[in-house]
Amino acid sequence: MARRELLNPDRIRGRGAQSNNSGRFERQTRESFDDGWDNVEPLGLFETVEHTERAKTIITTNDSPDIGFERSINAYRGCEHGCSYCFARPTHAFLGHSAGIEFERDIYVKANAVEALRAEFGARNYKPKPIAMGTNTDPYQPAERKHKLTRGILEVMLETKHPVMITTKSALILRDLDLLTELATLGLVKVAISMTSMDHKLSRKMEPRASSPARRLEAIRALSEAGVPVAVFASPMIPAINDMELERILDAAAAQGARSASMILLRLPGEVRDVFREWLLRHFPDRVRHVLSLVRDTRGGRDNDPRFGTRFTGEGPYATLLRQRFDKGRERYGLDAKLPPLRNDLFVAPKLEDRQMSLF
Repeated sequence: MARRELLNPDRIRGRGAQSNNSGRFERQTRESFDDGWDNVEPLGLFETVEHTERAKTIITTNDSPDIGFERSINAYRGCEHGCSYCFARPTHAFLGHSAGIEFERDIYVKANAVEALRAEFGARNYKPKPIAMGTNTDPYQPAERKHKLTRGILEVMLETKHPVMITTKSALILRDLDLLTELATLGLVKVAISMTSMDHKLSRKMEPRASSPARRLEAIRALSEAGVPVAVFASPMIPAINDMELERILDAAAAQGARSASMILLRLPGEVRDVFREWLLRHFPDRVRHVLSLVRDTRGGRDNDPRFGTRFTGEGPYATLLRQRFDKGRERYGLDAKLPPLRNDLFVAPKLEDRQMSLF
Protein backbone atom coordinates (compact mmCIF):
# COMPACT_ATOMS: atom_id res chain seq x y z
CA MET A 1 0.00 0.00 0.00
CA ALA A 2 1.35 3.44 -0.89
CA ARG A 3 2.44 5.63 1.97
CA ARG A 4 -0.24 8.12 2.97
CA GLU A 5 0.72 11.09 5.12
CA LEU A 6 -1.38 11.65 8.24
CA LEU A 7 -2.50 15.20 8.95
CA ASN A 8 -1.53 17.17 12.01
CA PRO A 9 -4.00 16.20 14.79
CA ASP A 10 -4.39 19.87 15.72
CA ARG A 11 -5.95 20.54 12.29
CA ILE A 12 -8.45 17.70 12.43
CA ARG A 13 -9.92 17.99 15.90
CA GLY A 14 -13.40 16.54 15.84
CA ARG A 15 -12.76 14.60 12.64
CA GLY A 16 -12.55 10.85 12.11
CA ALA A 17 -10.41 10.63 8.98
CA GLN A 18 -6.69 11.26 9.37
CA SER A 19 -5.85 12.23 5.77
CA ASN A 20 -7.39 14.02 2.80
CA ASN A 21 -6.11 12.31 -0.32
CA SER A 22 -7.58 13.15 -3.72
CA GLY A 23 -10.69 11.35 -4.91
CA ARG A 24 -10.14 8.33 -7.12
CA PHE A 25 -11.66 9.99 -10.19
CA GLU A 26 -9.52 13.13 -10.04
CA ARG A 27 -6.90 13.69 -12.74
CA GLN A 28 -4.57 15.43 -10.33
CA THR A 29 -3.50 14.28 -6.88
CA ARG A 30 -2.56 16.37 -3.84
CA GLU A 31 0.34 15.70 -1.53
CA SER A 32 1.52 18.04 1.21
CA PHE A 33 5.25 18.38 1.84
CA ASP A 34 7.76 20.64 3.57
CA ASP A 35 9.51 22.85 0.99
CA GLY A 36 11.98 24.22 3.53
CA TRP A 37 10.23 27.55 4.02
CA ASP A 38 8.59 28.26 7.35
CA ASN A 39 4.90 29.04 7.20
CA VAL A 40 4.10 32.60 8.19
CA GLU A 41 0.87 31.42 9.78
CA PRO A 42 -0.13 27.95 10.95
CA LEU A 43 -2.61 26.07 8.78
CA GLY A 44 -6.19 26.32 10.05
CA LEU A 45 -8.71 23.68 11.03
CA PHE A 46 -10.73 21.81 8.45
CA GLU A 47 -13.98 23.70 8.98
CA THR A 48 -17.26 22.37 7.60
CA VAL A 49 -18.25 23.70 4.18
CA GLU A 50 -21.87 23.44 3.06
CA HIS A 51 -22.85 23.11 -0.60
CA THR A 52 -26.43 23.73 -1.68
CA GLU A 53 -27.88 21.58 -4.45
CA ARG A 54 -31.30 20.91 -5.93
CA ALA A 55 -32.25 17.28 -6.30
CA LYS A 56 -34.11 16.15 -9.40
CA THR A 57 -35.53 13.26 -7.37
CA ILE A 58 -35.26 12.51 -3.67
CA ILE A 59 -36.39 8.86 -3.41
CA THR A 60 -33.69 6.29 -4.22
CA THR A 61 -34.55 2.67 -4.98
CA ASN A 62 -32.49 -0.50 -4.64
CA ASP A 63 -33.02 -4.19 -5.33
CA SER A 64 -30.29 -5.63 -3.08
CA PRO A 65 -31.53 -8.99 -1.74
CA ASP A 66 -29.90 -8.54 1.69
CA ILE A 67 -31.27 -5.09 2.49
CA GLY A 68 -34.64 -4.79 4.20
CA PHE A 69 -35.97 -1.81 2.24
CA GLU A 70 -36.52 -0.85 -1.38
CA ARG A 71 -36.70 2.93 -1.04
CA SER A 72 -34.62 5.47 0.84
CA ILE A 73 -34.12 9.20 1.24
CA ASN A 74 -30.88 11.04 1.97
CA ALA A 75 -31.35 14.79 2.30
CA TYR A 76 -27.60 15.29 2.83
CA ARG A 77 -24.49 13.99 1.10
CA GLY A 78 -21.44 13.59 3.30
CA CYS A 79 -21.70 13.30 7.08
CA GLU A 80 -20.12 15.35 9.84
CA HIS A 81 -20.29 12.55 12.39
CA GLY A 82 -16.90 11.47 11.05
CA CYS A 83 -17.04 7.70 11.54
CA SER A 84 -13.81 6.33 10.05
CA TYR A 85 -15.53 3.06 9.15
CA CYS A 86 -18.49 4.61 7.28
CA PHE A 87 -19.23 2.56 4.15
CA ALA A 88 -20.64 5.66 2.42
CA ARG A 89 -17.29 7.45 2.26
CA PRO A 90 -16.41 6.28 -1.29
CA THR A 91 -19.55 7.95 -2.67
CA HIS A 92 -17.98 11.38 -2.17
CA ALA A 93 -15.55 10.61 -4.98
CA PHE A 94 -18.43 11.06 -7.44
CA LEU A 95 -18.61 14.69 -6.28
CA GLY A 96 -14.89 15.29 -6.83
CA HIS A 97 -14.01 14.94 -3.15
CA SER A 98 -11.89 12.62 -1.06
CA ALA A 99 -13.32 9.85 1.07
CA GLY A 100 -11.26 11.24 3.94
CA ILE A 101 -11.65 14.64 5.57
CA GLU A 102 -13.75 16.03 2.72
CA PHE A 103 -16.47 13.41 3.25
CA GLU A 104 -17.10 14.85 6.71
CA ARG A 105 -16.23 18.47 5.87
CA ASP A 106 -17.96 19.09 2.51
CA ILE A 107 -21.65 18.57 3.23
CA TYR A 108 -24.16 18.77 0.37
CA VAL A 109 -27.60 20.01 1.36
CA LYS A 110 -30.52 19.11 -0.90
CA ALA A 111 -32.38 22.34 -0.31
CA ASN A 112 -35.49 21.26 -2.23
CA ALA A 113 -35.77 17.83 -0.56
CA VAL A 114 -39.23 18.48 0.88
CA GLU A 115 -40.54 20.00 -2.34
CA ALA A 116 -39.16 17.08 -4.38
CA LEU A 117 -40.74 14.55 -2.01
CA ARG A 118 -44.17 16.13 -2.30
CA ALA A 119 -43.86 16.05 -6.10
CA GLU A 120 -42.94 12.36 -6.13
CA PHE A 121 -45.71 11.46 -3.69
CA GLY A 122 -48.13 13.40 -5.86
CA ALA A 123 -47.35 11.45 -9.04
CA ARG A 124 -50.41 9.61 -10.37
CA ASN A 125 -48.67 6.23 -10.46
CA TYR A 126 -47.03 6.47 -7.01
CA LYS A 127 -47.60 3.46 -4.74
CA PRO A 128 -46.51 3.77 -1.08
CA LYS A 129 -43.88 1.50 0.46
CA PRO A 130 -41.80 2.15 3.61
CA ILE A 131 -39.01 4.65 2.99
CA ALA A 132 -35.77 4.35 4.96
CA MET A 133 -33.84 7.39 6.19
CA GLY A 134 -30.27 7.15 7.47
CA THR A 135 -29.14 4.51 5.02
CA ASN A 136 -26.19 6.44 3.58
CA THR A 137 -25.72 9.51 5.77
CA ASP A 138 -27.30 10.37 9.10
CA PRO A 139 -30.56 12.36 8.73
CA TYR A 140 -29.86 14.00 12.11
CA GLN A 141 -26.24 15.04 11.56
CA PRO A 142 -25.27 18.56 12.74
CA ALA A 143 -26.44 20.28 9.52
CA GLU A 144 -30.01 19.21 10.32
CA ARG A 145 -30.15 21.63 13.26
CA LYS A 146 -29.97 24.50 10.79
CA HIS A 147 -31.74 23.20 7.70
CA LYS A 148 -34.46 21.01 9.26
CA LEU A 149 -34.89 18.98 6.08
CA THR A 150 -35.51 15.77 7.99
CA ARG A 151 -38.25 17.46 9.99
CA GLY A 152 -39.81 18.80 6.80
CA ILE A 153 -39.76 15.31 5.29
CA LEU A 154 -41.43 13.86 8.39
CA GLU A 155 -44.11 16.55 8.17
CA VAL A 156 -44.87 15.37 4.63
CA MET A 157 -44.89 11.76 5.84
CA LEU A 158 -47.48 12.65 8.48
CA GLU A 159 -49.57 14.76 6.09
CA THR A 160 -49.73 11.94 3.55
CA LYS A 161 -49.76 9.12 6.12
CA HIS A 162 -46.72 7.48 4.52
CA PRO A 163 -44.59 4.83 6.32
CA VAL A 164 -40.99 5.70 7.22
CA MET A 165 -38.02 4.00 8.92
CA ILE A 166 -35.22 6.01 10.55
CA THR A 167 -31.69 5.02 11.59
CA THR A 168 -29.56 7.54 13.48
CA LYS A 169 -26.87 7.93 16.10
CA SER A 170 -28.01 11.40 17.11
CA ALA A 171 -30.19 12.46 20.03
CA LEU A 172 -31.39 15.32 17.82
CA ILE A 173 -34.16 12.94 16.77
CA LEU A 174 -35.95 13.89 20.00
CA ARG A 175 -36.58 17.35 18.54
CA ASP A 176 -39.12 15.67 16.26
CA LEU A 177 -40.76 13.56 18.95
CA ASP A 178 -44.08 15.30 18.32
CA LEU A 179 -44.18 14.12 14.70
CA LEU A 180 -42.81 10.68 15.50
CA THR A 181 -45.43 10.13 18.18
CA GLU A 182 -48.27 10.92 15.76
CA LEU A 183 -46.75 8.69 13.09
CA ALA A 184 -46.35 5.87 15.62
CA THR A 185 -50.00 6.16 16.63
CA LEU A 186 -50.90 5.41 13.01
CA GLY A 187 -48.38 2.57 12.68
CA LEU A 188 -46.25 4.55 10.24
CA VAL A 189 -42.78 4.76 11.84
CA LYS A 190 -40.05 2.75 13.49
CA VAL A 191 -36.63 3.92 14.63
CA ALA A 192 -33.22 2.30 15.08
CA ILE A 193 -30.62 3.98 17.28
CA SER A 194 -27.07 3.05 16.33
CA MET A 195 -24.86 2.19 19.33
CA THR A 196 -21.21 1.26 18.85
CA SER A 197 -19.85 1.62 22.37
CA MET A 198 -20.85 2.39 25.93
CA ASP A 199 -17.45 3.96 26.55
CA HIS A 200 -17.63 7.75 26.13
CA LYS A 201 -13.93 8.09 25.22
CA LEU A 202 -14.02 5.29 22.66
CA SER A 203 -17.26 6.62 21.19
CA ARG A 204 -15.69 10.05 20.77
CA LYS A 205 -12.79 8.48 18.87
CA MET A 206 -15.05 6.36 16.68
CA GLU A 207 -17.78 8.94 15.99
CA PRO A 208 -16.32 12.37 16.83
CA ARG A 209 -19.46 14.48 16.24
CA ALA A 210 -22.21 12.02 17.04
CA SER A 211 -24.19 12.04 20.29
CA SER A 212 -22.63 10.45 23.35
CA PRO A 213 -23.69 6.92 24.36
CA ALA A 214 -25.65 8.33 27.32
CA ARG A 215 -27.64 10.67 25.08
CA ARG A 216 -28.42 7.88 22.63
CA LEU A 217 -29.73 5.73 25.46
CA GLU A 218 -31.85 8.67 26.57
CA ALA A 219 -33.23 8.88 23.02
CA ILE A 220 -34.18 5.19 23.15
CA ARG A 221 -35.96 5.75 26.47
CA ALA A 222 -37.86 8.85 25.33
CA LEU A 223 -38.92 7.27 22.03
CA SER A 224 -40.07 4.10 23.77
CA GLU A 225 -42.07 6.00 26.39
CA ALA A 226 -43.75 7.98 23.59
CA GLY A 227 -44.89 4.75 21.96
CA VAL A 228 -42.43 4.85 19.04
CA PRO A 229 -41.16 1.34 18.17
CA VAL A 230 -37.40 1.50 18.63
CA ALA A 231 -34.56 -0.94 18.01
CA VAL A 232 -30.85 -0.83 18.81
CA PHE A 233 -28.39 -1.14 15.95
CA ALA A 234 -25.15 -2.53 17.48
CA SER A 235 -23.02 -1.73 14.48
CA PRO A 236 -20.45 -2.00 13.30
CA MET A 237 -18.80 -4.58 15.51
CA ILE A 238 -15.05 -4.09 15.10
CA PRO A 239 -12.79 -6.98 16.14
CA ALA A 240 -10.61 -6.17 19.17
CA ILE A 241 -12.01 -2.60 19.37
CA ASN A 242 -15.65 -2.69 20.48
CA ASP A 243 -16.73 -6.32 20.02
CA MET A 244 -16.26 -7.01 23.72
CA GLU A 245 -19.08 -4.53 24.43
CA LEU A 246 -21.77 -6.31 22.40
CA GLU A 247 -23.72 -7.75 25.35
CA ARG A 248 -23.35 -4.54 27.34
CA ILE A 249 -24.88 -2.53 24.49
CA LEU A 250 -27.82 -4.91 24.16
CA ASP A 251 -28.41 -4.92 27.92
CA ALA A 252 -28.37 -1.12 28.20
CA ALA A 253 -30.64 -0.61 25.18
CA ALA A 254 -33.18 -3.16 26.44
CA ALA A 255 -33.24 -1.47 29.84
CA GLN A 256 -34.23 1.79 28.14
CA GLY A 257 -37.09 0.26 26.17
CA ALA A 258 -35.62 -1.04 22.91
CA ARG A 259 -37.74 -3.86 21.51
CA SER A 260 -35.41 -5.35 18.92
CA ALA A 261 -31.75 -5.46 17.89
CA SER A 262 -29.59 -5.94 14.82
CA MET A 263 -25.86 -6.08 14.16
CA ILE A 264 -23.41 -5.71 11.27
CA LEU A 265 -19.77 -6.75 11.22
CA LEU A 266 -17.23 -4.12 10.11
CA ARG A 267 -17.06 -3.63 6.32
CA LEU A 268 -14.14 -1.98 4.52
CA PRO A 269 -15.22 -1.28 0.92
CA GLY A 270 -13.06 0.83 -1.38
CA GLU A 271 -11.29 3.77 0.25
CA VAL A 272 -12.80 2.94 3.65
CA ARG A 273 -10.01 0.41 4.15
CA ASP A 274 -7.31 3.10 4.07
CA VAL A 275 -9.30 5.63 6.11
CA PHE A 276 -9.96 3.03 8.80
CA ARG A 277 -6.35 1.81 8.83
CA GLU A 278 -5.12 5.37 9.35
CA TRP A 279 -7.60 5.77 12.20
CA LEU A 280 -6.18 2.63 13.82
CA LEU A 281 -2.63 3.94 13.40
CA ARG A 282 -3.59 7.16 15.15
CA HIS A 283 -5.61 5.74 18.04
CA PHE A 284 -4.61 2.07 18.42
CA PRO A 285 -1.15 1.65 16.84
CA ASP A 286 -0.49 -1.49 18.90
CA ARG A 287 -3.59 -3.24 17.51
CA VAL A 288 -3.38 -2.46 13.78
CA ARG A 289 -2.11 -5.84 12.64
CA HIS A 290 -4.35 -7.78 15.01
CA VAL A 291 -7.54 -5.94 14.07
CA LEU A 292 -6.93 -6.12 10.32
CA SER A 293 -5.95 -9.79 10.59
CA LEU A 294 -9.24 -10.59 12.31
CA VAL A 295 -11.14 -8.60 9.67
CA ARG A 296 -9.49 -10.60 6.87
CA ASP A 297 -10.29 -13.85 8.70
CA THR A 298 -13.98 -12.95 8.37
CA ARG A 299 -13.68 -11.93 4.71
CA GLY A 300 -11.95 -14.92 3.15
CA GLY A 301 -8.50 -13.39 3.48
CA ARG A 302 -9.53 -10.06 1.91
CA ASP A 303 -10.21 -6.64 3.39
CA ASN A 304 -13.78 -6.69 2.13
CA ASP A 305 -16.34 -9.19 0.89
CA PRO A 306 -18.98 -7.50 -1.34
CA ARG A 307 -21.10 -10.61 -1.86
CA PHE A 308 -24.79 -10.43 -1.00
CA GLY A 309 -25.63 -12.53 2.03
CA THR A 310 -22.16 -12.47 3.62
CA ARG A 311 -21.08 -8.82 3.35
CA PHE A 312 -22.90 -7.85 6.55
CA THR A 313 -22.19 -10.98 8.60
CA GLY A 314 -18.80 -12.27 7.48
CA GLU A 315 -17.63 -15.88 7.57
CA GLY A 316 -15.26 -18.04 9.56
CA PRO A 317 -14.82 -18.85 13.28
CA TYR A 318 -14.72 -15.27 14.57
CA ALA A 319 -17.84 -14.19 12.65
CA THR A 320 -19.69 -17.33 13.73
CA LEU A 321 -18.83 -16.79 17.38
CA LEU A 322 -19.89 -13.13 17.21
CA ARG A 323 -23.21 -14.08 15.64
CA GLN A 324 -23.82 -16.72 18.34
CA ARG A 325 -23.09 -14.15 21.05
CA PHE A 326 -25.49 -11.72 19.41
CA ASP A 327 -28.29 -14.28 19.08
CA LYS A 328 -27.94 -15.34 22.71
CA GLY A 329 -27.76 -11.71 23.85
CA ARG A 330 -30.94 -10.82 21.97
CA GLU A 331 -32.75 -13.73 23.58
CA ARG A 332 -31.42 -12.97 27.06
CA TYR A 333 -32.43 -9.31 26.96
CA GLY A 334 -35.74 -9.76 25.14
CA LEU A 335 -34.61 -8.17 21.89
CA ASP A 336 -35.27 -11.11 19.57
CA ALA A 337 -38.65 -9.86 18.34
CA LYS A 338 -39.12 -7.88 15.13
CA LEU A 339 -40.62 -4.41 15.19
CA PRO A 340 -44.21 -4.36 13.89
CA PRO A 341 -44.65 -3.93 10.12
CA LEU A 342 -45.58 -0.48 8.88
CA ARG A 343 -48.90 0.31 7.22
CA ASN A 344 -49.16 1.20 3.54
CA ASP A 345 -52.94 1.46 3.34
CA LEU A 346 -53.40 4.93 4.86
CA PHE A 347 -51.57 6.90 2.18
CA VAL A 348 -53.22 10.07 0.87
CA ALA A 349 -51.51 11.87 -2.00
CA PRO A 350 -50.49 15.46 -1.19
CA LYS A 351 -52.27 18.40 -2.71
CA LEU A 352 -49.96 19.95 -5.27
CA GLU A 353 -50.17 23.48 -6.60
CA ASP A 354 -51.78 23.50 -10.02
CA ARG A 355 -49.60 25.74 -12.16
CA GLN A 356 -51.67 25.34 -15.32
CA MET A 357 -53.78 28.46 -15.92
CA SER A 358 -57.49 28.13 -16.65
CA LEU A 359 -58.73 28.95 -20.15
CA PHE A 360 -61.73 30.80 -18.67
